Amino acid sequence: MTHGLVTASYIGATILFILALGGLSHPESSRRGNLYGMVGMTIALLSTIIGKVSGNFEIMLAGMALGGGVGIVLARKVQMTQMPELVAILHSLVGLAAVLVGFANFMDPAATAGLSHTEVVIHEVETYLGILIGAVTFSGSVIAFGKLSARISGKPLMLPGRHWLNLGLLVSAIWFGKLFLDQAGTGAGLVPLLMMTAVALLFGIHMVMAIGGADMPVVVSMLNSYSGWAAAATGFMLSNDLLIVVGALVGSSGAILSYIMCRAMNRKFLAVIAGGFGTSGGAVAAAAATGGEVVSVTADEAAGLLLNAREVIIVPGYGMAVAQAQHTVYEITRALRERGVNVRFGIHPVAGRMPGHMNVLLAEARVPYDIVFEMEEINDDFPNVDVSVVIGANDIVNPSAQEVPDSPIAGMPVLEVWKGGTTIVLKRSMATGYAGVDNPLFYKENTRMLFGDAKESLDSVLKDLTS
Repeated sequence: MTHGLVTASYIGATILFILALGGLSHPESSRRGNLYGMVGMTIALLSTIIGKVSGNFEIMLAGMALGGGVGIVLARKVQMTQMPELVAILHSLVGLAAVLVGFANFMDPAATAGLSHTEVVIHEVETYLGILIGAVTFSGSVIAFGKLSARISGKPLMLPGRHWLNLGLLVSAIWFGKLFLDQAGTGAGLVPLLMMTAVALLFGIHMVMAIGGADMPVVVSMLNSYSGWAAAATGFMLSNDLLIVVGALVGSSGAILSYIMCRAMNRKFLAVIAGGFGTSGGAVAAAAATGGEVVSVTADEAAGLLLNAREVIIVPGYGMAVAQAQHTVYEITRALRERGVNVRFGIHPVAGRMPGHMNVLLAEARVPYDIVFEMEEINDDFPNVDVSVVIGANDIVNPSAQEVPDSPIAGMPVLEVWKGGTTIVLKRSMATGYAGVDNPLFYKENTRMLFGDAKESLDSVLKDLTS
């Protein structure tokens, strides 16, 4: 394959990747967006293999077969509820690849053959940054995977002088970078490169360990951005234009998504990185702090409220994902709509453990796209709603964000379910959410608590609706 044909293939793949991002911006076009992405990646792989690779085809094909096999197994076995931790661990692989490629490139004499001293310095800077970003992404993503999968506590690790520790690690990385560049073109520099890698790995671990469970959606999108910049740096290392462009697309889109997540939580990005917000959840809310009493209902009483309603809004949360209740939610939605009830869904930007988590679950259950609305599209409608159903959500429906000025979530935009006629909250217990903040919603006069596993409770509600 000629160089011109490879370049044309890369341009075509780039266009398809841009179309993929555009398609993923809306549920109705997401399948088409995924298709564009798959076709683009196929073109990119084939053009690189045919036009760039000149040897060791057996090793390359074996690696592709191994990686593809692992991907197929994961795609078949991983539940939709495990998607956040899967995304996190896949980000770690991108970071690890950037680190390994960086070291391989550094130790390859042919990589700098024929370059002037200035060009060698530029190449070494690219190598250094690629390994630095890749190492931070790798270790940070592994910790994020541990937190999302509950292998590590979601409570933030608050070390004394943690900000000074981060500053020290940053200064160390810069210092090792100077030592590394001082030896550019001499074939030396491995020791400062290894020291910087250790510092970057430690920084990634400490950075994510200090972030609480309530900020994990931001962490996922942030690591997505880091993985993109690591890929872009690797592209500069290898002089691969496609990798540069794709890495920049992923990095910039992840950064934009991080900003959207922070705005949805009324948080500053630097405050998220500084850590200290949220716990692993599980603390019991204190009724004395709210001055109210909990009123519980049975499944048949909840079904009766739904049958007598004309307007219903369902607010899904992580509890729905854990219970894998999305299919039952769809059946309830269909049963109510057949009886003339207007059912809609309200989605908070940070519901669940990653951006778009609830949208993916509802799409899997075949909930119609046209009845699923974002928070800003539906929040003003709650005063006209007869029944709101909150399934396993907590912080995203917490009135403290508006009513308690000194609350940790004060100012955070939330779904105002309490403004409707009746709110039915499905929860296993009175435990707080990942922000570790009591929820006065549970004690309001128009709130009814339906305790138990969300799947079992909703199955009972569905049975009463259809009997």
